[in-house]
Amino acid sequence: MWPIIDSLRLSFTDAHIVGPAQWIGLSNWSQLIADSRFWNALWNTVLYALVTAPISIALALLFAVLLNGRLPARGFFRSVLFFPFVASISIVSIAWAFLLDPQVGTLAAWLSDIGLPIGNGIRSPALAMPAVMLVGIWRNTGFFMVMYLSGLQSIPGDIYEAAALDGARGFKRFRLIVFPLLSNTTFFVVTIATIFSFQAFDQMYVMTDGGPFFRTETLVMYLYSSGFQDFNIGYASTISWALVIVVLALSLGQQWFFNKRTVQY
Repeated sequence: MWPIIDSLRLSFTDAHIVGPAQWIGLSNWSQLIADSRFWNALWNTVLYALVTAPISIALALLFAVLLNGRLPARGFFRSVLFFPFVASISIVSIAWAFLLDPQVGTLAAWLSDIGLPIGNGIRSPALAMPAVMLVGIWRNTGFFMVMYLSGLQSIPGDIYEAAALDGARGFKRFRLIVFPLLSNTTFFVVTIATIFSFQAFDQMYVMTDGGPFFRTETLVMYLYSSGFQDFNIGYASTISWALVIVVLALSLGQQWFFNKRTVQY
């Protein structure tokens, strides 16, 4: 608890790696509000979250429904989909960077062969963000799928039997019965997906280092740059608390939204 409180204290100082910290009041916060690099990083983070979180959740739910049935080799497919989450994100980011490299990348070559050249690949301002989004979706989908599988398997079997007797089958059963019963799971998954998205750092740092032209710099990357490259600990603490405020506000909003739709069974 103390590190959290101390980081808040540091956000009101000019703390650096060496030397005593001087109290400067709201100067860091005033600088933050006027900092165009901060707003760019915030926009990049929000954009990343708006794309990766919904797509990852939708794919996770789709795969969970498919793999919850009596599909042959479903254990194998579950493992394949979950593997990216347990693999080292640094290593897989390096692998993806090579795959998308226009000079030596296999995936880049395949895309070029079918008439979809990617130009400079992740060095292109237009393609850098989509590339790191792709890695984020690929990595997190399996983790969210496992959560949905747990939710699906917790639904009592007699509910499915009652739905069958009432003539609810296929997509109709999923829309009217299964999905509403997954509201608690969905709330948890959406919250975790939002937090994951706003904490995005690894694949950006490895694949693009925030570039080109700060197109993939997120709030966590800017925090890292301020604290561990510029050694401006006070300003980095301010960025971290700005991130806390944003994530907390989103989490409370999601809780309010899902509390109105919670289904008990």
